[in-house]
Order: sequence, then structure tokens, then C-alpha cells
Amino acid sequence: MRLLYLAAGFLFLALGIIGALLPVMPTTIFLILAAAAFARSSPRLEKKLLDHPRFGPALVRWRERGAIAPGAKLMASAGMAVGYAGFLAGARPGLPGTVAVGLAMAACGIFVLTRPDS
Repeated sequence: MRLLYLAAGFLFLALGIIGALLPVMPTTIFLILAAAAFARSSPRLEKKLLDHPRFGPALVRWRERGAIAPGAKLMASAGMAVGYAGFLAGARPGLPGTVAVGLAMAACGIFVLTRPDS
């Protein structure tokens, strides 16, 4: 099981790195998942991730208080809005698809916005 968590940690870490480079993909959620997987497989890699100068503080805030920085909340909300607009323009869904995706995005947005600040 430890090897499975280790593999998942590296997969999530890779997705987080890709997300840091591409504006359409999230970063932090994958790093949170990587840290959780490394906590179960490699405390050394978990510590390395939590001590990272750029991403470590956000991961520690999330782990300790479930907190999201106000700037990150703004970026996440803007990203969801742009993603929803792109979905509407690109997929041209019918009413059920529009409503379903809109409700899912709204639920995610509410979750992000109701987390404590840093």
C-alpha cells in the first residue's frame, strides 16, 4: 500500500507542476493531494513539499486551518468563472448541462469562498 501512496504522490506532484506552468490547470489541490499521499508513504518527501518556499506555506495553512489566502480565493473564483464561460462557449450545452455544470461550479466556488482566510 505504501508504494501505491508513493506513486500517487508523484502523480499528484507532476500534475501540480504542470498546473503551475499552465494557467488552465490548478496547482494547489494537486500539491495538497501529493502531500497527503507522501504523508502515508514518505515523510521525507512530505517534509520537502511542506518546506518548499513557494508552495509550502499554502499547504501548511490548509493542513492546519483549512485556510485559503484571499488572493488565492480570487484567482480560484476567476478561474472557475472563466472555465464556465469557456464551457458554455465551447460545448454549447443544452439547459440540463448548463444548469448541472453551473451548480457544480457554484458549489465549488461557495466551498472556496467560505474557507477561512490565511
